[in-house]
Amino acid sequence: MNALIAGFLSGFSLIVAIGAQNAYLLRLGLSRSHIGIAVAICALSDVILIVAGIAGVGSLVRAIPHLLEVFRWIGVSYLTAYGIRSFWRAYKVSTLTPSEVAQPTRRAVILTTLAFTFLNPHVYLDTVLLLGSIGNQYGSHRWFFALGACLASVTWFVSLGTGAKALARVMGRPATWRVLDVGIGIVMLLVAWSIATTHV
Repeated sequence: MNALIAGFLSGFSLIVAIGAQNAYLLRLGLSRSHIGIAVAICALSDVILIVAGIAGVGSLVRAIPHLLEVFRWIGVSYLTAYGIRSFWRAYKVSTLTPSEVAQPTRRAVILTTLAFTFLNPHVYLDTVLLLGSIGNQYGSHRWFFALGACLASVTWFVSLGTGAKALARVMGRPATWRVLDVGIGIVMLLVAWSIATTHV
């Protein structure tokens, strides 16, 4: 259960940060332009990458025992930096006001969603390397961590896609972004501390 919760919190903290992919989904949600397809692509892609990260890093760890310690401190360093950056963003709040867009074709939505997902180098760092290395800290329970991270991803994308209109009403408020970034920063630092002080 601890691994499941940790996976959910870690995955959710990483995916919530507003980027090109989330902004695109928000715009699709506002216009209801093939949002179901886009949400499915994003969620399925994350699930595949998270599972690949857990499986791949696990194989490397079994082949090179000391690699787990390396990944551990890479994860701590990255999470700490990400947390600090979230606090920094809380003081430099930006707003996101989606504009009305023309109705794209289904093919255009599929290709654009795939581009936002797989052409972003951070998706590999976050899902394959970072979540993979954190998940393997839980040993035999790493797949519960993976399940938690996958559930967080699916929950976020479905919520963002179906609740876009409601979210759009508050996304322009600086206070919303400040609270969101502070919350992400706190979770990141807590997870980093947990990894740094847990010996497996």
